[in-house]
This record gives sequence, C-alpha cells and structure tokens, in this order.
Amino acid sequence: MSERAAASARPDERQIHTRLEDGTRVCIRTIRPDDEARMREGIARMSDRSRYMRFFTGVRVPPPHVIDKLLGADGDQHIAWGAIASDLPGEPAIGAVHAIAEDGEPDRAEFSVAVIDDFHDRGLGRLLTATILLDAAEAGYAAFQAWTLAENTRAIGFVKALGAELVGREDNALEYHLPVPGAIEALRAECDPPGLADVFRAFRAP
Repeated sequence: MSERAAASARPDERQIHTRLEDGTRVCIRTIRPDDEARMREGIARMSDRSRYMRFFTGVRVPPPHVIDKLLGADGDQHIAWGAIASDLPGEPAIGAVHAIAEDGEPDRAEFSVAVIDDFHDRGLGRLLTATILLDAAEAGYAAFQAWTLAENTRAIGFVKALGAELVGREDNALEYHLPVPGAIEALRAECDPPGLADVFRAFRAP
C-alpha cells in the first residue's frame, strides 16, 4: 500500500444512497471485481456514439484487457465508483467514474466518467464526478488529467466549468489539466441539488 493510501485509511467498499434531479433513486458505490457482468451490460446499453466518446471507439464491448483494467480498482492507484439504479429490476449499472494514477506522477490521476444514454441530463455525471473528486482528495491526489475528443463539446464544457485548462492535443484528442481542490469548490458552490449534498455529506465535507 502506498503512503497515500495508508494515510487515507479508507474502507474497501463505500456506498452513497441518493437521488437524481428527477427523484430517481441511485446507489453510488465503489466498483468491485464481481461487477464484470454489470459493467459489460452497462457498456452494451450505451449508444454507439456514447461508447465512441468514452472509449474513442464504437465497439459494442471493449476487449478483455480494457474490462480488466476498469475492474482493477484498488482504492489507491485506481479509484473507481459505479452508479446503480436502485428501483430498476436487477439494479443495473447506469454509470461509472475512474481515476487512475499517472506513471511517475503520484499526485495526478487520469479521470474518466460515463453514463448510459437513458440517464443523460439527470445530473448523474455530476454526482459521479463529485464522488471521485472527493475520494481522490482523501487519497492525496492534487490534479486530474482528462482526455476528450475535440467534438465532445459537452464534456469539454463540463470540465472547463470545473476549472480545467487545455494543456495538450494528440490528433483529435484534447488533454485537460483539472486541479482537484478547485473542482471540488466549483461543485460545492452548486450544492443545492440534493444529490450533490448527499455526496458531500458522505465524505463529511462541509
């Protein structure tokens, strides 16, 4: 275990029960290795465009090594949370967020978030982002790296609103630098939605 993880002393599994902006009940919890079936089903339920925006490819199911990487959260080098629809049969996965440590940069992690299409525009992406930011802050991360396609204007607008700055480009992919403390403060400023308040409360963040 790294010094960062030892200092945070976080439990292996955490859950946040909350509601989306329309009142839909969701459970946001840490991703486990036995979530593979849920994860594969959730990715398959995304539209081709949403998968392309998230994985930079439109394949219906990512190759096994990608799934293994997404399931390989350890709460330190890889922090991952998933959202489950509490009221739907089988409680399917409806979104996920990841922060994976950058090689040689112990205080920076690559950030990604995805929500299945049926749950777009309900505030879920914002809840997942708040969750990973607060968890990453506890774990000692200072900044996120976020890659997005240049055509993904919604994602670009979202990370820029949180304080991200464009720092690089590779072909059609843009790299943003997002300071974790500033992003948390940006979300704290709009903490009126009940879901965000629940997330902050779960991390005992004032």
